[in-house]
Amino acid sequence: MWFGIKVVVVVPARNEARRIRRVVRTLPEEVDHILVVNDASTDATTLEATGDRRFELLTHDRQRGVGAAIATGYRRALELTTGPTDAFVVMAGDGQMDPKDLPGLLLPIARNEADYVKGDRFFSPEARAMIPWPRYVGGRVFSWVTSEATGIAVTDSQCGYTALSRAACEQLDLDAFWPTYGYPNDLLATLVERRLRIAQ
Repeated sequence: MWFGIKVVVVVPARNEARRIRRVVRTLPEEVDHILVVNDASTDATTLEATGDRRFELLTHDRQRGVGAAIATGYRRALELTTGPTDAFVVMAGDGQMDPKDLPGLLLPIARNEADYVKGDRFFSPEARAMIPWPRYVGGRVFSWVTSEATGIAVTDSQCGYTALSRAACEQLDLDAFWPTYGYPNDLLATLVERRLRIAQ
């Protein structure tokens, strides 16, 4: 538990055999459940020998996309938790998301100040130096378009490092989740439509 809430980390993964064990291994002990969703990988991502009792592997028999993998993780997370402010965190299977940033995502949910918290890669002053220029420009453009479409200010719409409260997840139609890489924008629009609180 962290801040008095259960924390479930959902890791969508496809062909991440070289990195997935390190992702699981670096998650702090305060994380209650680690759900790796194998989206029909063709490598050893399917192996379960992590040695971590919190680990559970969920497998798609065909590739369905990262959004569908996250929905699969959310469904299982709902079964594992009961508290409205329990948090479902999404972290990529390639290890690009730092577990040290978890408290910043979790605290607004634990305090019942937000239903959904997005990471923001552009917040750091070093972002322009660290992020390849085309990706930086593309991310800023997508974020502006998303802000205009949803009516809320979003500085990094494509960042997949997020936390969702259990109560908010219960209001989502997971079967209608955008199955591929458009899911962050689709989810944001759905959350706004349901008047759920979004923080960054």
